[in-house]
Amino acid sequence: MTTTPLIRGAAGVAAFLAAVELAVRFALAEGVVFPPPSTVLREAAFLLADPEFLAGVAATLLNWALGLLVAVAVAVPAGVALGTLPAAERATRPLLEFMRPIPSVAIIPLAILLIPVDTVMKAAVIVYASVWPVLINTVYGMREVDPLAKDSLRSFGFGRLAVLWRVSLPSAAPFVATGVRIAAGVALILAVSAELLAGGSAGIGVYVIKAGSGNRTDLMLAATLWAGAAGLLANTLLQAAERRLFHWHEART
Repeated sequence: MTTTPLIRGAAGVAAFLAAVELAVRFALAEGVVFPPPSTVLREAAFLLADPEFLAGVAATLLNWALGLLVAVAVAVPAGVALGTLPAAERATRPLLEFMRPIPSVAIIPLAILLIPVDTVMKAAVIVYASVWPVLINTVYGMREVDPLAKDSLRSFGFGRLAVLWRVSLPSAAPFVATGVRIAAGVALILAVSAELLAGGSAGIGVYVIKAGSGNRTDLMLAATLWAGAAGLLANTLLQAAERRLFHWHEART
């Protein structure tokens, strides 16, 4: 019987956890600094009944969703415009190429100084980090539109807006979806990073800080584990949505 990728992945994770568990138990790693995976997994299960942690997860996901939605609302129209208007793309390229490589985490201290409202500050940082994958993928998708399809529609008397709506946007949609999926992971990283650096009243990053101040390494790792699980779940759901909505694109490629 053929082993499925899911089973292989689960076996790999189990083998890694077993190896770390043995390393800690046999004093190959310092147990106080790095608790064994069995302890971390137990604490992770207990966190599901911790109201403070659940409130922190809700706060993090709220900032994540808000920042990601704003990034998509900004990046998609901008990407369509830049991908459709070569003159606009050439005019803005130097600025975009200058801003895009700036590490998003590096702007968090500046955002703290400039934006006093905690939720708005974190959402702004998430937007800055998340807008680039969506923007670049949208521009690329617009460039990949089949020119023959556009010319065919124009030959039937359709104008620019009709060609954009009927041909360009549907053709670029799979690229946009991929950009959104990548941006979702980036947004979650920035949501937790902003909480770690800026603090706040609630959030996964805030919970990690509190656990660290109490020398609870097991709780720190357990909370981080759930942050990773949230990112994995978001990526899996978005990937499944891509396959369902754009199965014709996968078949073509």
